[in-house]
Amino acid sequence: MSVLFVSGIDTDIGKTYATGLLAKSLMQQGVNVITQKLVQTGISKQPDGELGIADDILSHRQLMQMPLQPCDLDFTTCPYRYEKPASPHLATKLSGEILDPDMITNATKRLQAQYDAVLLEGAGGLLVPITENLLTLDYIAERGYPIVLVTSGRLGSINHTLLSLEAIKSRGLMIHSVIYNHIHDDAEQTDAEIANSTIDFLQAYLARYYPKAHWLVLAKQANEHSDKADIALPTAFI
Repeated sequence: MSVLFVSGIDTDIGKTYATGLLAKSLMQQGVNVITQKLVQTGISKQPDGELGIADDILSHRQLMQMPLQPCDLDFTTCPYRYEKPASPHLATKLSGEILDPDMITNATKRLQAQYDAVLLEGAGGLLVPITENLLTLDYIAERGYPIVLVTSGRLGSINHTLLSLEAIKSRGLMIHSVIYNHIHDDAEQTDAEIANSTIDFLQAYLARYYPKAHWLVLAKQANEHSDKADIALPTAFI
C-alpha cells in the first residue's frame, strides 16, 4: 500500500486539495510521503517555449508547506504535461507525442524507492481516457493501487459516487478512503439540506458495503493559502 491513487467523482471536485492535504497530514504522522500526478493538461508554456512543472504538483507542495523537490524539478512526479486543457488522450494526440504508461509506472517506482508512501493523483474521473485505448481505471487496475475517492455534496454527487464505487469494485480494487469535500458548499453552488443528506447517505452506504473504507473530511477553509487546513487521519491510515 505504498501507493494510493487519488481520484474523484468528476473533474473540479478537489482532488488536488485533497491530495496535498492528505500528504500534509501523513507528514504530521511522521510518514515520508510524496505526491505524483498521473498526467497534467492545461499547462502554459514558459518564455523558453517549454512546459514547466505541473500546476497540481506546485499546489501539492504549497499545501504540504515544503519547497519543490529534486523529483519535481526533473519531472519524475509528473512526466507527461500538455498545453491543451483537455482529456489526456486528446491533449497527447494534439501534442504529437505518444504517452507510454510504463514511463509513469517507472516514475512511481523510483518514488517508492525514496519514500514511504506515494499519493498518485489522477486527471478527472476514473474513466477518463489516458490514451485512445487505455482508461484511467484500466491503468490503476493493472497495478492494483488502492483508491482514495473524492466526493462532495453537490446535487448529483450520490449518483456519481456510487457509480465510481461500482466501477472500482468491478475491477476488484480496494476502496481505501472516501474524502468528502466541503469546499464547494456555499449558497451559490450547494444546497445545505442536500449536502447534509448526501453526507448521511454516503456514510451509511460505506458502513454497509465498504466497512473497511475510511471516511475523511476536507474542511471548507482548505486551500493552498491556508496553513491551518488539514485532514484528520486515523492512526492506522497507512
